[in-house]
Amino acid sequence: MQQPQPAIIPHTGRYGSFISLQLNKGAHAIATVRAVGHRLTLLTANIVAEHSECKLVSSIAFGARIWPQLSGTMPQQLKPFTELGQNAVSVTSSEADILFHCHSKAVDINFLLCQNVLAAFSGSVTVIDETQGFLFLDDRDLTGFIDGTENPEEAEERRHIALIGSDDADFIGGSYVLAMRFIHNLGKWQSLDVPTQETIIGRTKAASIELHENIRPATAHISRVVIEEDGSELEIVRHSMPYGTASGDKGLFFLAYSRRLDIYEKMLGPVVS
Repeated sequence: MQQPQPAIIPHTGRYGSFISLQLNKGAHAIATVRAVGHRLTLLTANIVAEHSECKLVSSIAFGARIWPQLSGTMPQQLKPFTELGQNAVSVTSSEADILFHCHSKAVDINFLLCQNVLAAFSGSVTVIDETQGFLFLDDRDLTGFIDGTENPEEAEERRHIALIGSDDADFIGGSYVLAMRFIHNLGKWQSLDVPTQETIIGRTKAASIELHENIRPATAHISRVVIEEDGSELEIVRHSMPYGTASGDKGLFFLAYSRRLDIYEKMLGPVVS
């Protein structure tokens, strides 16, 4: 099996950076993007050589719109994101062409790599969104609930869940990534009592114990995204992180890797139905 990009399999570092980019028009833009993709390993390694204790790792992903310009072969399931839902409950697309992701034990090391990567793109892209994430307390979301309780732990299990296998031989070791930025209304959330919050999530707040299905409503988060297929639960490898400032927007940057794109579709379908 080919080696996956380094940010995918390791557990998330204390700090993460997520940058969504759109390809600019121009004769040399796609060539520059392709070159940055090839150079990312070296750009990261140069920083790691001086700061190995920070455990810096990175990855880069490309969307369906620009993939044909980068390669003559398409991953079997790669396609544009389909907007879901409507009105107050909806998931829309930012139309990003490129996603850069890195995580480490040090926010300044992430910052340094992000600067170097954006400089390497040299005007060939436009930044749509840049989010700096952090682990909060004992791996909790800003809502106070532990995030990613069932995220796979062992490296081999994470590889099996996150990486494309022999069913798409040209892309063995690759992965489908889903990135979503949620803005939390913490004032409204914190006005709810804990039992109500637990009913919405489907877990206890303190210990993250899943509520029994007899008392957990069908509308709970756990009820809607825990999906079984052929007797096994569908899984993804999550690298989600809280983000925000005390006075500004704050929430969760959801990011996951999977060997199959359709797993995301199955999970998202009930959420916005």
